[in-house]
Amino acid sequence: MEEELVSIKNIDNVAHEKLLPVTAEYKQVLMGVALELRDKIFDYLRKLDQAPSVQLCNEIENFLDKKLCVQMPLAHSEEERVQMLRAKLNRPIRVCGMVKNEGEPGGGPYVIAGKDGCTSLQILESVQINRADRGAMEAMAHATHFNPVDLVCCLRNYKGEKFDLLQYVDPEAGFISSKSYEGRELKALELPGLWNGAMSDWNTLFVEVPIETFNPVKVVLDLLRPAHQK
Repeated sequence: MEEELVSIKNIDNVAHEKLLPVTAEYKQVLMGVALELRDKIFDYLRKLDQAPSVQLCNEIENFLDKKLCVQMPLAHSEEERVQMLRAKLNRPIRVCGMVKNEGEPGGGPYVIAGKDGCTSLQILESVQINRADRGAMEAMAHATHFNPVDLVCCLRNYKGEKFDLLQYVDPEAGFISSKSYEGRELKALELPGLWNGAMSDWNTLFVEVPIETFNPVKVVLDLLRPAHQK
């Protein structure tokens, strides 16, 4: 893919034409936020190349924590710290439009701790939540926001080179889900999904967007909802 900026929408998020203006408006909003975030990250990467310093590293760590909910593990040296920060910044970017949770089936946005010792923003499906963990179940029950409605992605690095997106997939993020086929209940092993495992190592930002931009059609009866009527 040659494009630097790509907009992605859920395949089952089908808006009536009367809702297209608000959908288009917030696509533009997400694009603006993505470009602003990209430019900030690119600026930090160039500064790390030119003149890394303790002050700059402190500023970047504060930015990662406050903006992207990324808390870095302790480094053993200043050189290692610079390398870790450069690696954390230099990766694909996604800005995800989230709607308020109104009880629709699916996952949502979370802050999780990764194997590398960093925290990060991730999108988890409900089947990925440990139902034996009372705290995790309470967090899901009280979630304020829902799965992404739209994503805007930045696919090139600060040198203008295309990212190899396969390098940013978590292959362990697959899961077993329940499906039905011709009236039979089935267990399905799903590969890492686009929202979660396939973008696991991207830099992520969540942005609230209006509920009008989310009009799911998962079954044919969903077409009877008011949002799909003239």
